[in-house]
Amino acid sequence: MIVRVLSFATALDAVGSAETEHDLPDGSTVADLVERLTAAHPGLEALWPRLAVAVDGEVAGDRTVPLHDGAEVALLPPVSGGSCGASAGRLRDGAVDAATVASVRAAVEDASKGAVVIFVGNVRNSFGGRPVERLTYSAYPAMAERRLERIVGELEAAEPGTRVEIVHGLGTLEVGDASVVIATASAHRRQAYEVNRLALERLKAEVPIWKREHYADGKSAWREEEPLE
Repeated sequence: MIVRVLSFATALDAVGSAETEHDLPDGSTVADLVERLTAAHPGLEALWPRLAVAVDGEVAGDRTVPLHDGAEVALLPPVSGGSCGASAGRLRDGAVDAATVASVRAAVEDASKGAVVIFVGNVRNSFGGRPVERLTYSAYPAMAERRLERIVGELEAAEPGTRVEIVHGLGTLEVGDASVVIATASAHRRQAYEVNRLALERLKAEVPIWKREHYADGKSAWREEEPLE
């Protein structure tokens, strides 16, 4: 059977290709694929303790998960997350601009909402004392979209009457560009503030988005913070 493997961030660096195909015996599991990949790409050995493996867009709970012909397997390092619909998160190419922030706000507010909280995350010019010139964001789009939608839906269900919107930029962003906007609206400020905070925390922990920092000295590095849940 043929299995397609997608590699992201540090896993991409180790494999050397964003997409590879592997011919495995029928009945193979994630563990068998891991063994095959490690033999072909020794650089993965040190990464496995921090890599999540997703099969057809869902994180495998353990390596006994069976594979099938045509399966899509994604190697997902710890995440670093940091057009707009009415009830779902979205990804967009490039920075989050002022028009997007305005549309996100408009999507959540109405006459019943006494509080609207807008969080905008910007690219800063340094990290750990190193001057940063730009960031490159990449994502596993299909899984990221589903998880953003799930986050929005679950937060709104937990706080009836609260609205949530999330938009995250991808690609190369310069210092000062906005990478993400989260808007929450509720009848009262406490709920709006708290749900906004939870949305950001869940985005950073659950959504497969990675960023590479490009430094003034010409070097770059993937920024990994949260193991993907």
